[in-house]
Amino acid sequence: MTIRVVIADDHTLVREGLRRLLESESDISVVGEAGDGTEAVELARRVRPDVVLMDIRMPKLDGLTATREITAGGGSTRVIILTTYDLDEYVFDALRAGASGFLLKDSPPDRLIEAVRVASSGDALLSPSITRRLIEEFIQRPSSEPTPNLEILTRREREVLTLLARGLSNAEIADELFISPATVKSHVASVLTKLELRDRVQAVVYAYEYGLAEPHTAGGGPSPRSAER
Repeated sequence: MTIRVVIADDHTLVREGLRRLLESESDISVVGEAGDGTEAVELARRVRPDVVLMDIRMPKLDGLTATREITAGGGSTRVIILTTYDLDEYVFDALRAGASGFLLKDSPPDRLIEAVRVASSGDALLSPSITRRLIEEFIQRPSSEPTPNLEILTRREREVLTLLARGLSNAEIADELFISPATVKSHVASVLTKLELRDRVQAVVYAYEYGLAEPHTAGGGPSPRSAER
């Protein structure tokens, strides 16, 4: 099955470079390009791609607002934010807006390709520096949200969610809890369903927002990685 991608960036050379990289893969096809946020939203609605690679700073409509508009409809299109800035002030808000990944433009090509595949499968991927930025954001922000009813999660599901927030992969969670990766994957799916979360990125946001994970347990650690398929 071919993964259909839209590239949204206001620099023509960047778009051309990303197109060449992605179309070198047999399972990825670039189905459109947008030079600003408004065009990106219109194109995403028209061609319904699996993934949109979104520059966060664009004319007419910024990447954050464009991401929110694309994901608001509840469709299957996933958005991966691309930026030059590892301390971009929009990281937290972009994830809250529904982005399924956040990568730096200088990330290795194989990581970008992996992110596209991960996002299209329903998971999410963050660069390590973005994970640290996210955690630091939670240290600074007291939650204004009411505490949810966490009794809907089993003890094991809460353990899995806590380890997920620390950046562990399914295999690493399995080793930590002495269970199989397949069982971990089942628990992750159950957590996402019960908490009505879109993907693993939102699960990390949720865990820190409601105190299920302490910032010091994950500082400087690895980033959330995709579930083993």
